[in-house]
Amino acid sequence: MIKYRRILLKLSGESLMGDQGFGIQATMLQHYAEQVKELVELGVEVAIVIGGGNIFRGLQAKDSGIERVQGDYMGMLATVINGMALQSALENNGIFTRLISALTINQVAEPYIRRRAIRHLEKGRVVIFSAGTGSPYFTTDSAAALRANEIGAEVILKGTRVDGIYTADPEKDPTATRFETLTFDQVLSLGLNVMDTTAFTLCQENDIPIIVFDINDPDNLKRIVEGEQVGTLVA
Repeated sequence: MIKYRRILLKLSGESLMGDQGFGIQATMLQHYAEQVKELVELGVEVAIVIGGGNIFRGLQAKDSGIERVQGDYMGMLATVINGMALQSALENNGIFTRLISALTINQVAEPYIRRRAIRHLEKGRVVIFSAGTGSPYFTTDSAAALRANEIGAEVILKGTRVDGIYTADPEKDPTATRFETLTFDQVLSLGLNVMDTTAFTLCQENDIPIIVFDINDPDNLKRIVEGEQVGTLVA
């Protein structure tokens, strides 16, 4: 029994680093490709938004004398590199994919056209959205919220290193406890960091639930789309 038929999976760029601290680790690409393949075989329509923090993060740019806007565009290009790598991994596993870029780079990615992206999903292709929103000052979380709304995704699945939303950072505070469910208002009143404010508000206003879960457990994605309680649901 499938609970979610069309999902948007948000992956951080850092999740591709594995344990090497920078760049793209082949074992992580394969790890994600195998999980996505399981969903496709269940008949789930999968869109992915990927970050670029493993290569370059726009907010770091000012420390190296690069202006914010230039740094943000560099970060967008980093997400295109990650998207190309993920596309290759998926196709090596027999999954048809389309890489879509919010910046015009016709040699490697399709331009973003909403109706075409939806048609790809309907045909069973995995759609990878890269280059964020195509505008500076917006994070890839905002891109995920925007694209999820545009394509009519039923849920945003935010894959992280921890298994949900906690009262405090569980990697630093051993007394932190995990929430199973939260409302949008509770997240705001408790000051919890789920997504940046722009992304979070976009989800709240359009009633798109967010599930924060541990992406490193290879069974979690499948369990979520089948309706199991995994991670933390914000709705």
